[in-house]
Amino acid sequence: MNAIHNIAKIELSQLVIIDMQTKLINAMQLDAMQAVIKNCGILAQAAILLAVPTIVTEQYPQGLGETLPEIKQYIGANKPIEKTAFSAAGVPKFNQQLHRDQSQIILVGMEAHICVLQTALDLIKANKQVFVVEDAIISRNPINKANAIARMRDAGCIITNTESVLFEWLTNAQHSAFKAISQLIR
Repeated sequence: MNAIHNIAKIELSQLVIIDMQTKLINAMQLDAMQAVIKNCGILAQAAILLAVPTIVTEQYPQGLGETLPEIKQYIGANKPIEKTAFSAAGVPKFNQQLHRDQSQIILVGMEAHICVLQTALDLIKANKQVFVVEDAIISRNPINKANAIARMRDAGCIITNTESVLFEWLTNAQHSAFKAISQLIR
């Protein structure tokens, strides 16, 4: 793929937040989890400011709880898609919410080596360009996260970070949302 297409574009992007749930966070390392919650929240807020469509999933919410309030506050009327499949792409409702004209999927959430990984691999198979936001994904074990990142990179995903996505979306300091988005990362 031409490197010029390896930049996240507002008009091509869709944010996908995988399984950021209340009971699942307790199994994660506290400092890392707080950073992931913060970065997912920043991306969700930026998506609102820039009109980037967002999809949120919940893995078996009866057992793992609802989406974290820190994330839920930014998804508006978008109800989380409940799933038992590890790959969100294995759920018809998820696929129905994928926008055909949004070829870039910005992927965040948990767990990196299970639901994020399987979703990423399926989205690549579906000819989506997948941007995995490394500082907005987590696994219980950091070794599993590192392995998942290597596998996703090998499969063709673009491994990126929160600030890179934000500034790629903006493209220019003259963008009308520049000040508001700059405030999110201070």
